[in-house]
Amino acid sequence: MNQEKQQAAEAPEQEKKAAEAQEAAKENGQSTEEEKGQEAEAVNGELEALRSELAEVKDRLLRSLAEYDNFRKRSLKDRENACRQAKSEVLLKILPLVDNFERAALNESASFADYKKGVQMIHKQFCESLQSLGVEAFGEAGDTFDPNLHAAVMHIEDDAYGENEIVDVFARGYRLGDQILRPASVRVAN
Repeated sequence: MNQEKQQAAEAPEQEKKAAEAQEAAKENGQSTEEEKGQEAEAVNGELEALRSELAEVKDRLLRSLAEYDNFRKRSLKDRENACRQAKSEVLLKILPLVDNFERAALNESASFADYKKGVQMIHKQFCESLQSLGVEAFGEAGDTFDPNLHAAVMHIEDDAYGENEIVDVFARGYRLGDQILRPASVRVAN
């Protein structure tokens, strides 16, 4: 019985030592099996949440990429359609001129004066067509030379003309709004 009494007296001491060991283990960063299980569940929960968030972000990214690709394709198609439409409008303005040239070429009984008058009428019609498209002609004799608008192909020294005055125009220049389509080819006096 002494042994039993001795064991009974030592049991609370052993429990106390076990509790102290657990406390020391907690303080040293060591944990019990139960706590390790809880930590593992928490980490697994966080991992699942992060996986779910990653899947959502991937889905949004793929959708954004698809939207951008569709936008790019649509923009390209719109640009091609606008270009085609602009060409059609210009060609519709030019086709009547082609018709008039064909009529003049087929008229074999016309005199030189009639041909000259017909060409002048077609030229007038052509200038009106350009004007209706917003194209403006420039470059007249007597204008002041501007290197942004004119291309000097010849120079002359003549006191009858002012400094940088355009003497002759070999080819008129054309602009569409602020854009120079072609500079005027001119002879300039120095």
